[in-house]
Amino acid sequence: MIENVLVGQFVETSSVFHRLDPRSKLISIFCIVIAFFLIDNAAGYLLAGLFVFGCITLSHIPWRIFLKGLKPILFILSFTIVYHILFTKGENLLFHYGILSIYIEGIISGSRLVVRIILLVLITSLLTLTTKPLELAYGFEVLCKPLKKLRFPVEQFSLMLAITLRFIPTIVMELDKIIEAQKARGVNFEDKSLMKKVLSYIPIIVPLLFTSINRAENLANAIDARAYGDGSGRTRYKTLRFETRDYIAMSISLFMVGTFLILKMLGG
Repeated sequence: MIENVLVGQFVETSSVFHRLDPRSKLISIFCIVIAFFLIDNAAGYLLAGLFVFGCITLSHIPWRIFLKGLKPILFILSFTIVYHILFTKGENLLFHYGILSIYIEGIISGSRLVVRIILLVLITSLLTLTTKPLELAYGFEVLCKPLKKLRFPVEQFSLMLAITLRFIPTIVMELDKIIEAQKARGVNFEDKSLMKKVLSYIPIIVPLLFTSINRAENLANAIDARAYGDGSGRTRYKTLRFETRDYIAMSISLFMVGTFLILKMLGG
């Protein structure tokens, strides 16, 4: 299960994405996400697909890692396309039986949304796979520093972000261990009705919550023992500085936003 979770996992390679400043990655990904929401025609989807393909290729991270990361959302993708096929009306009727009517517009609408979700998941996964959680949290903290004037707890929020990203894979690994332990005790998670499946997962959720709370308490004690406080005013061993490649990355992301905006206007 751990190999299907992309959030919090870092894959070390020598790609240009790994050498980017975490702030430029956050800004670029934010712009790309906005750009993808502007897609409204076939040309936009083709360009977005080529862009994502190029980014993943340049990251030097194996494609199998990204594809395995799509497994947890297969149900969402299936539900999305089925919902659009069944409930989207149109002018071009493809199939009709009783109260069931399937239109070509529903298939196209569902397919577009599924492709958009896949592209968003792939491009955002690139952020966590090429950036260490602590670096990502530090970059977020620096970007949000102006919010301190509004009394927003930037340091505390960035610490929570770092801990969350760091411990998601740990919790998933703990879940795998508990499931294997239950299977060794004869618990069968297959060939059961829906209600029995739900009940069979109770012996998994309880120890998982217990170990998670215990780990959180130990972490809180460790933070207090090191006199971390609220995190404000603390110095950093490594300071962030934008380089030429960072400006290029942000310029490309802004260019993508402009391109998709133009394509949307032309398509409309």
